[in-house]
Amino acid sequence: MENVDLEKLKYPIGKFVAPENYSSEYILGKIQEIETFPERLKAETIHLTNEQLDTPYRPGGWTVRQVIHHCAESHMNCYIRIKWTLTENNPVIKAYDEVLWSDLPDGLKMPIQPTLTLLEGLHFRLGYIMRNLSENDLEKSFIHPENNSKYKLKQIIATYAWHGNHHLAHITTLKKYKNWK
Repeated sequence: MENVDLEKLKYPIGKFVAPENYSSEYILGKIQEIETFPERLKAETIHLTNEQLDTPYRPGGWTVRQVIHHCAESHMNCYIRIKWTLTENNPVIKAYDEVLWSDLPDGLKMPIQPTLTLLEGLHFRLGYIMRNLSENDLEKSFIHPENNSKYKLKQIIATYAWHGNHHLAHITTLKKYKNWK
């Protein structure tokens, strides 16, 4: 990966940019991206060898294995945050250190199949709850304690659609660079 722009490797699809308008069509499109993420991730990773899975997607970055496990951990937190937001008034959510989590044994060594299976069920649930949000629900919010910022559920849908695509692009970019099938 010599002579490759590190910023492009970190953000192969660019950084998340919130839309000016969260139309119904936009929200439904993002929900569909969330629903299809597990199958797209599985298609790109299920046939990789352990050596390939243990390859960092960029210098100093996570391995493909860590990226896959991180997606499940991050999206589980998303699901819980949505549930809190729907059942509490503007809750302060719990933050977690994703880097420390990725360095635990289940992030470093665990096979990917259980995580791919987890993502299938989790994303079915995410899609189901997201498709059943009312216009009022989409405006409900939580507070993230790291920056004391308010996030509306409509923003969370867009952000997590981007998040899945972002990490999938880490993997597909590495595969293309390495000429992996």
